[in-house]
Amino acid sequence: MSNNHISSTEFATLCQSQIGLLSQSLGAMWSIIYLTEEMGEDGQSKLFPFAIYPQVQAQRFFELPPIKLSDIWQALQSRSIAQLLLDDLTSKGTANSTNSADTWTTDLTETKQLILPLIHQETLIGLLVTGREDREWQASELQQVEEIARTISIARFIEFQYHWTQNKLTIQENLRRIEHDRLDNLLHQLRNPLTALRTFGKLLLKRMLPEDPNHKLAQNILAQSDRFQALLEQFETESHKLSSPDSTITPNNDTFPLLSTSNNIFDQSSFLLPSSTAELDAVDLNQIIEPLFNTASAIALERKIELINYLPPIIPTVKGDFAALREILNNLIDNALKYTPSGGKVQLKLETFEGMVGIRIEDTGYGIPLIDQERIFERHYRGIQTKGDIPGTGLGLAIAQELAKKMQGKIELISPNNLSEISPGTTFIVWLPLFS
Repeated sequence: MSNNHISSTEFATLCQSQIGLLSQSLGAMWSIIYLTEEMGEDGQSKLFPFAIYPQVQAQRFFELPPIKLSDIWQALQSRSIAQLLLDDLTSKGTANSTNSADTWTTDLTETKQLILPLIHQETLIGLLVTGREDREWQASELQQVEEIARTISIARFIEFQYHWTQNKLTIQENLRRIEHDRLDNLLHQLRNPLTALRTFGKLLLKRMLPEDPNHKLAQNILAQSDRFQALLEQFETESHKLSSPDSTITPNNDTFPLLSTSNNIFDQSSFLLPSSTAELDAVDLNQIIEPLFNTASAIALERKIELINYLPPIIPTVKGDFAALREILNNLIDNALKYTPSGGKVQLKLETFEGMVGIRIEDTGYGIPLIDQERIFERHYRGIQTKGDIPGTGLGLAIAQELAKKMQGKIELISPNNLSEISPGTTFIVWLPLFS
């Protein structure tokens, strides 16, 4: 059965009341509502009888098969549509009812018949066929019939939209469940290697003396493992909140919370930063930058990049969120190292301007073309980098910019920065408000 056959009780009641109105107010002797059906295998649209007045014939009409639209128009050219229906009823052997078929034919074929297409937004929804035998239709009466046809058309179109929305919501819910299961599987598979990394880090620290040059490296391994563990736990907590019975969204709900932008489903970084209404606190940037710089130094050493920290020993305290700022600076430093070739340079500097503190991250890398700069903070946008061999998801800068804005800050982009005669270079400045 096609989706077009799906009709609610409310719509059926509306149709019956509207064609009943034709009889009571305008003296229509009979009325039929046809609804369109999806294209068949032969590529032709079909109509099936949905409602009839008087209702004594309703059962017989619902026994009729769908009729091709082309057959309807051909029948209208030579005889009434009632005769066409009579032929179908007779062929099914259902014409012997309380009213004789001959009487019914005589009555219907002599009526002043009207056929109105049910159309809304250029979509043919069906036909309204009605007739009477005692007088011609007047202009004012035709307007009333057209209004009834319009009411039925709009109601059917709304029903289409409702079922379409329900189907879309069902698909979205199924996809959400699939993605949730995939994430659960991924989190489960990450736990064991993460536990092993943290254990190895702890064992290395126990076996090394503080003066050992590798002691700090082992500390960084453990610190990054702890950070990874914290992120997984936060993400898992948010994931379980969304999958709890209280937050489950089904297409049978009276409202559609999926469409609400305030729903956590659309808060892409909610597990990194509290909601926008949360109060921001004083943050000591040194506590964030020092461990990040130590980790980045090991990566820079391996890639033969010179990493220089020009930040002063004392950095003004800013207003923000510790975890969010760590995520921003980690993304920007990581990008600078990723897109700077061997032999290049990455440096950190401090700026202040009108109550704002800026952490400046400069590199002598490949630069960002002007054509890409307007979209560089869009999620999954990588521009010219998609043609290169450097892996990435296009999420780091988008997340960083989103988090900065939530803290009343911003990220400034400068490229080229003219730090090198060989490469264009890129500079990102993270601007944050001073804590007062």
